[in-house]
Amino acid sequence: MDLDSAMLSRIQFAFTISFHIIFPAITIGLATAIAIWEGLWLKTRNPVYFQLAKFWIKPFAITFGMGVVSGIVLSYEFGTNFSKFSELVGPVLGPLLAYEVLTAFFLEAGFLGVMLFGWQRVGEKLHYFATCVVAVGTWISSFWIIAANSWMQTPAGHKIVDGRFEVESWMEVIFNPSMPYRLTHMLLAAMLTATFVIGGVSAWYLRKDRDVAFARKGLSMALWAALVLAPLQLMVGDAHGLNTKEHQPVKIAAMEGIWPATETGAPLLLFAIPDMENETNHFEIKVPKVASLILTHSLDGELQGLKSVPAEDRPYVPLIFFSFRIMVGLGMLMIAAAVWGLWLRRKGGTFESKPFLLLMNMMIPAGVICTLAGWYVTEVGRQPWLVHGLVRTMEVVTPLPAERVLFSLTLFVLTYSTLLLVYLYFMAKLVRKGPPNMATLEQHMIGVNAPSFALEWVKKLQRDVVEK
Repeated sequence: MDLDSAMLSRIQFAFTISFHIIFPAITIGLATAIAIWEGLWLKTRNPVYFQLAKFWIKPFAITFGMGVVSGIVLSYEFGTNFSKFSELVGPVLGPLLAYEVLTAFFLEAGFLGVMLFGWQRVGEKLHYFATCVVAVGTWISSFWIIAANSWMQTPAGHKIVDGRFEVESWMEVIFNPSMPYRLTHMLLAAMLTATFVIGGVSAWYLRKDRDVAFARKGLSMALWAALVLAPLQLMVGDAHGLNTKEHQPVKIAAMEGIWPATETGAPLLLFAIPDMENETNHFEIKVPKVASLILTHSLDGELQGLKSVPAEDRPYVPLIFFSFRIMVGLGMLMIAAAVWGLWLRRKGGTFESKPFLLLMNMMIPAGVICTLAGWYVTEVGRQPWLVHGLVRTMEVVTPLPAERVLFSLTLFVLTYSTLLLVYLYFMAKLVRKGPPNMATLEQHMIGVNAPSFALEWVKKLQRDVVEK
């Protein structure tokens, strides 16, 4: 069997970026949650908030490290596997990725040490400042990465000179037509991912009748967050879909399984098996006209279908079709879980309902799965283009020997699989160990206050010397 070097390069990049995106999706939300808990502790002096921050800072550190390690190779793959692409779009994407390093990664790296190891070395307000800076740094990092990716989806603010892209307006490049929708959608996805990780772990402690006060507070806050974030994500997703329909209608056609060149009153397909060879769907379960209603706000709205473009300009429909339904299905389950939690809260049984706690346990990976599914819809749906409508993927792949790409792909799969198992092992170990108890926190607080005690002691010595 002949090996396809270009396809292997695409699979390798898809695998590495799929592995990498898991960790920023968790750390963005966890960093924000830790900053909130630490701020609430400083304001209320409720030790449970301090306990939450102290516990979750270790999973955050491990996840942050995994994200850094797994993300480094992506920049190299641009040069090794897609060198022609780097030559073409380097003047646009190069500075955007550099801005991410200069404004976000250096900011996170500079204050991460204070956040992780500065509890007993700096004052509590300075430590809280460092925590907030790290949280803001994760948001800034998302801003630049999404700006770069969105430009590839909806390119703007550029001109092509001698076959290479050059920037005409950085504002148009950065704030391209889809960027605000994608950024908001991604940040909400990260918040929801962390929310259900926190809620699921807290529910596990309640099922085991361990660290009850800690678990109750964690689950309660997670459910309030889900009750706000999940419906908000649904609304943002709807706006994002309308934006995609305007700029990438073929992607929408693949998401909805619409084959005719145009279709009026398109049905919402709850299930189907897309057949790209015969350009049709099998075993359809549909709700008449609802797709048109959602995407045009009219029951008789007209939608562009897959046959409106040649077959070579269509993405791989089955992966997009099913990924979209996984994302939406889990999103609706998140809303249902949040509403169920609210109903139980009103009855006073949120923390005692075994079926609900079990559901929250099972929902721990829901945010990660949703993020991956959404990423596949976004990236596979853009194909066969790397820069939508301008640069084809197959035209810019480096002509490497297929055996070499297969070798590196195999190494990545083995190495990353091992890293993932190690990551899950240590995360499970931290969860089983549980949060620090109150006695430990009291001893820790002596260390937190020590810098101020030492400062007062030095000032007293100075006063004594002056008086003498």
